[in-house]
Amino acid sequence: MSDIGGAGSFALGGHSVRRLGYGAMQLAGPGVFGPPRDRDGALAVLRAAVAAGVNHIDTSDFYGPHVTNQLIREALHPYPDGLVIVTKIGARRGEDASWNPAFSAEELTRAVHDNLRNLGLDALDVVNFRCMFGHGGPAEGSIEAPLTALAELQRQGLVRHIGLSNVTATQVEEGRRIAPIVCVQNLYNLAHRADDTLLDALQATGTAYVPFFPLGGFTPLQSAALTEVAGQLGATPMQVALAWLLRRAPNILLIPGTSSVGHLAENLAAAELELPQDAMTALDGIDTGTIPA
Repeated sequence: MSDIGGAGSFALGGHSVRRLGYGAMQLAGPGVFGPPRDRDGALAVLRAAVAAGVNHIDTSDFYGPHVTNQLIREALHPYPDGLVIVTKIGARRGEDASWNPAFSAEELTRAVHDNLRNLGLDALDVVNFRCMFGHGGPAEGSIEAPLTALAELQRQGLVRHIGLSNVTATQVEEGRRIAPIVCVQNLYNLAHRADDTLLDALQATGTAYVPFFPLGGFTPLQSAALTEVAGQLGATPMQVALAWLLRRAPNILLIPGTSSVGHLAENLAAAELELPQDAMTALDGIDTGTIPA
């Protein structure tokens, strides 16, 4: 596979991680629920990612639930030195595969212990609190109570570092008054750039920004400009979209997900893709209000 070292590294939870990582969400079954269609294939993707130099894996015990963490443990445990596994808490899955808030101290404590058990760890490197006040995107609301509970788990030594997911700038500042915040994980890609101001503010403080759905999520990015640039560079549109994010800001850490070794190789090849200034100009000018993602 490609040499992902060319994309550089950035600090995350006391470690220096390569800026191209891997998101494990797609390893679960349809709708991120139940077992994978191809268990051996899922294990192969995880092993191929680490073999290619990936040292940042994003997961959660509510993927499946429990499925992706159990796959990660089966594929990679005992974990290689320097591998940073980042997980999320703050949600639970209903029997109907629904996503439901789980903010109480008891629910957060249970989630941390579930992640520890299924990953086979004594402490979690980074735990993101997933905020679910709105229907989908970030919505205002105090995170003091759940963050205080998570900070107590950190004091107990079960969690080393804390991050935030699906949050507003106001919630980031509130979180920082409770505990150091090492990363923010929000929706951001070529089509969705509502976080531009927050991203720049985090860059100024040396805080990692981890865009989820960097390729558009369940509806892949579509843009004539993106397709044209990709054709000019002899790359795929998705490689160009990832390369644009790497150029956008040095504190961006990418976690594109896939259940295919071939698609993994394609994603990681974005580390070696150089975007000339005219390509960046064309991509920067994409109308973010018209692209589905």
